[in-house]
Amino acid sequence: MPSFSTARPSLSLITDPYAPPVAVQPFGATDWYEDTAWDEEPAWNATPSWQEPEASPEAWRLDALCAETDPEAFFPEKGGSTRDAKKVCTGCPVRAQCLEFALENDERFGIWGGLSERERRRVRLQRSGRLSA
Repeated sequence: MPSFSTARPSLSLITDPYAPPVAVQPFGATDWYEDTAWDEEPAWNATPSWQEPEASPEAWRLDALCAETDPEAFFPEKGGSTRDAKKVCTGCPVRAQCLEFALENDERFGIWGGLSERERRRVRLQRSGRLSA
């Protein structure tokens, strides 16, 4: 006859890291429900603040058209054509944010915001006042 263990397996609860915090009542508190306002209907359609993600400084990348195209076009070989990448940038809704990101982070390679490395260098020099228009 096989032997069965009478010990039960341990049960661990996995909590949802994105769940709202739970209000815990002190031990022995029995009248906590009397303080709850049940007169108003809860706003189920309202989005709680804990669900709204903060916009990151680079959230513009989600709307970039280059994310939907071949990345090779934006990083051509030396002497290669940049025409296709610049054409994509022309209709991009976040072109200005992309260019500012490249200028602030000193991106040295690729097409950013519709400008090549050389064109971005010129913009940096113009902004610093070392080059006149």
